[in-house]
Amino acid sequence: MHGALADAAVVVIAALHFWFLALEMFLWEKPLGLRTFGMSAEEAALTKPLAMNQGLYNGFLAAGLLWGLVTGDAVTIFFLGCVIVAGVFGALTASRKILWVQAVPGVIALLLVLLRPGPLAGT
Repeated sequence: MHGALADAAVVVIAALHFWFLALEMFLWEKPLGLRTFGMSAEEAALTKPLAMNQGLYNGFLAAGLLWGLVTGDAVTIFFLGCVIVAGVFGALTASRKILWVQAVPGVIALLLVLLRPGPLAGT
């Protein structure tokens, strides 16, 4: 049971990061992106290249998490650690909301993976 719950949590975190990719790469200058990030159209136009870069990195995190589901817990733990560090850094440098949207869900998923019964898969 813990294993399925841990895997589901990892899938949710991956889905969140694919959503972040979509927001930052494709919806940045659209009404949803402007509302989500509290920007004017002018601010969004100026920052679009940076946002697209961020979105790409979020896609890499999501892909790594899904890869971890196939290859084992060591990879999953690494990418969840990256998610958590990025979330904490974002909360300290950009918006405290990032702590709750990215880092805390990452911590919950990491705890579920670490608490799953049996030895770590893939190690």
